[in-house]
Amino acid sequence: MTTTALGRPAVAPVPFDPEVQAVLDELAKNPQPALTRETLPREGADRMFPDNDAVIAGRPIDWEDRLIPGPAGAPDVEITVFRPRGSAHEARPAFLNIHGGGMIVGHRSWETGRVVDIVDEHRVVGVNVEYRLAPENPFPAGVEDCYAAFVWLHAHAAELGVDPERIVVGGGSAGGGLAAAVALMARDRRGPRMAGQLLLCPMIDNTNTTVASRQYDGIGTWQRDMNLLAWSCVLGDELAFSTDAPAYAAPSRATDVSGLPPAYIEVGEAEAFRDEDTEYALRIWATGGQAELHVWGGGAHGFDMYMPDAEISRAALAARASWLRRVWKASR
Repeated sequence: MTTTALGRPAVAPVPFDPEVQAVLDELAKNPQPALTRETLPREGADRMFPDNDAVIAGRPIDWEDRLIPGPAGAPDVEITVFRPRGSAHEARPAFLNIHGGGMIVGHRSWETGRVVDIVDEHRVVGVNVEYRLAPENPFPAGVEDCYAAFVWLHAHAAELGVDPERIVVGGGSAGGGLAAAVALMARDRRGPRMAGQLLLCPMIDNTNTTVASRQYDGIGTWQRDMNLLAWSCVLGDELAFSTDAPAYAAPSRATDVSGLPPAYIEVGEAEAFRDEDTEYALRIWATGGQAELHVWGGGAHGFDMYMPDAEISRAALAARASWLRRVWKASR
């Protein structure tokens, strides 16, 4: 076995899909400096993407920003609500989105496109959540913000034209991990019923010990060093990579994954989270729970965001849409 320049064991990676590799090659032409705790971007994240009206692009969708109560003793939480135009008097399903970024970077505006597409295709209400980031606000700040948003959405369902029994919580990467944690919290706290959890390449294992986590050391869209930084910011040095970490921070640490809402778990074959996400589905199945698992051949982390026109992305979006339709139909 060979070793990397840093002395870590080198594990041969699974090849990327050709369309994915082509985009990665283009991204590699403009390498970005490695992030550290000191250089994490904190200003202007909401200006990195087009505004909501530009993303909606004339589709019949209305939106509004709101400030809702946060967890007890914590600041209020910013959200954006998207509604199909002309749906004010109907009780529709809802999708609560939690953005990615390793729980250390990001803004809800980064994923407006994902939310708007779901609202437009399924004629549902979409809610995009802003949560506190580490290291300034380590665990449990971010997940408590997301849980507060879920509880608020359920409590204000009638006002928003939402069927409270048909709320799906989801997100990608860190957002997927936070969605999985919110599902655990809702079960444990006997909170509102969740219709389903949409977990897109979720970040759920803080130990970084899987084969996949070593295969994508230095390559791909979310690399091992960034993952190590993220977990150290969220959990602190003592618990960052420990199996004693709380399950609401790293859902892979949950000792009991029974009694959870149906899960859709999607991950790329060629990314660091492949093994932890696959294992989570296996553990849910072992309890008799529902988990639809898709491992997309040659897919990099977040391939649908980086390579939206690739055939693999179109296939993944179609599979997600099918699951959402089935879950919302089953929860009527």
